[in-house]
Amino acid sequence: MAAKKIRVGIWGLGRAGLDMHCPELDLHSDKFEVVAACDVLQERLDELLTKYPKAKVYLDGDKFLADKRIDLVSVATPSLFHVDYDIRALEAGKYVFAEKPVAVTPAGLKKLQAAAKKFPGKLFCRQNRRFEPAFNHVREIMDSGILGDIYEIKLCRHSFGFRNDWQTLQKNGGGQLNNWGPHLIDHAVQLMDAPIKEVWGDLKQISARGDCEDHLKAVFRGENGRVIDVEISGGVALASPVYAVYGTRGSLICEDEQDIKLKYLHPDFKIPNTPAIDATPPRKNSWTSAKAPVWVRKTIMVEPSNKATMNDIYGHIYNTIRNGVPFPIKPEESFEVVRWTQEIKKQNPQFSKVKIKE
Repeated sequence: MAAKKIRVGIWGLGRAGLDMHCPELDLHSDKFEVVAACDVLQERLDELLTKYPKAKVYLDGDKFLADKRIDLVSVATPSLFHVDYDIRALEAGKYVFAEKPVAVTPAGLKKLQAAAKKFPGKLFCRQNRRFEPAFNHVREIMDSGILGDIYEIKLCRHSFGFRNDWQTLQKNGGGQLNNWGPHLIDHAVQLMDAPIKEVWGDLKQISARGDCEDHLKAVFRGENGRVIDVEISGGVALASPVYAVYGTRGSLICEDEQDIKLKYLHPDFKIPNTPAIDATPPRKNSWTSAKAPVWVRKTIMVEPSNKATMNDIYGHIYNTIRNGVPFPIKPEESFEVVRWTQEIKKQNPQFSKVKIKE
């Protein structure tokens, strides 16, 4: 007998709710049913009804949460409402799918941590780029050992534009740190393979029209000595590779999440252990190496063996709620992302001039 579908209520019908959550749910229509939605704009509710005519729509959040048909509330509202709405939905007895950033202030994070502890197993955090194919394939190559000991990683997302929407304003919790930041900081935490010891962060406003940063540089150092350089920008016209990984036996570069370029020492090649020569070098051919490297060079398509895709996250939620399979993203991991976000923000107080409550 097939398991019962999970009935979803979507709270917030903007770019995330209508353009991300709905298409993802449609891909899992055998597991989920959209039964309700809530928004402050009637025209957004009307738009949802064209897709799901049997759904019940609400302008009032309390009435929405009182709908007993809803099993899971997907919170897809603007950032400042995430903590409040997540907690209200948890207190209404619902499972909750929390959109990123899960919190934008230390006070908000503290509230959400307390709620997650009070309602264990009920909160799911939308770190959906954990299932990005390139991330999974890069992780797989690192774990294979062909690059040797990994000592540095670079993670980039570059674009250029004169963005001017609500996410460019401090009063709305905007900026790259809260927009793309939760994704790549989560990647950094996962790829560090050790607790993070420290971070240096620099925020700049380059081309966006609001008062938030649109260029972010953050350099993380782990207790294992590994360094991860994160750069996110809406002000870079020529994009850098989205992934670069440097190891003691080789490197990889992924330009655009489509292909991975590899150059690594042949597995049979043994790194020389001879000492350096402390003598005057000869006049000719003085730039010598203890042993000529033997390289393997290849370019491969991004195809992780686990077949991960960006649309997988709802499937994992279903497997947790219906089948008891542990959800691969712990709330504490998303909370750690927020903690490092706040540390970067503390180092750049010019982008915290507007005091916001959460």
